[in-house]
Amino acid sequence: TTAAAVTLGYIVAYAMLNALAHVRQRMMAIILVSFWISVLVRSFAWLMLLGHNGLINNALIAIGLIGEPLPLVRNELGVLIGMIEYMVPYAILPLLANMQGIDGRVLSASRSLGASSTQTFFRVFLPLTRPGIVAAALLVFISSLGFYVTPAVLGGGKVQMIAEYISVQLLVTVRWGTAAMLATLMLFSVLVLMYVLNRFMKLSTIFGGRTR
Repeated sequence: TTAAAVTLGYIVAYAMLNALAHVRQRMMAIILVSFWISVLVRSFAWLMLLGHNGLINNALIAIGLIGEPLPLVRNELGVLIGMIEYMVPYAILPLLANMQGIDGRVLSASRSLGASSTQTFFRVFLPLTRPGIVAAALLVFISSLGFYVTPAVLGGGKVQMIAEYISVQLLVTVRWGTAAMLATLMLFSVLVLMYVLNRFMKLSTIFGGRTR
């Protein structure tokens, strides 16, 4: 989920960076509107699109690409699609902010020294966006750990994420000790991850702060 969301977010952020101002504003408006739509509404929308008699399966059958509906929900694929769609906007914002902070003169200097556009992107631009990539990955990963609604709706009870498993331990099996242990382990894992990242790359730099 994290890798796919960050990859798609990077592509969209790069497209926004190079788009005309009015196009960038419209794309940003669409991204911001997505934050106002409930995750429950979005999950049921995907259920209608990907379901056995959903729009996607019916369209594929109508044009003759498939003979019977594909199993797109109540499995890992449906959960993955729903989670990636929800997380992409969270990846776009830190990536776009990082990209906009790159001095364009550095890229111009690279091209003036004979580097092609492809070489400039991979050898100059991409390394400069590493803090944005790390920030986006960290934000998406931590948010994904506590995901509950989308796996419950699109997984149909067949795909359990850690948050849903903790909920089952609390409300169904009433094993509060197990639930507390898992929740503590999840929190500890996030703290360790942030500590390790801070050792190799200052978090203040990743999230746009100033280092001394």
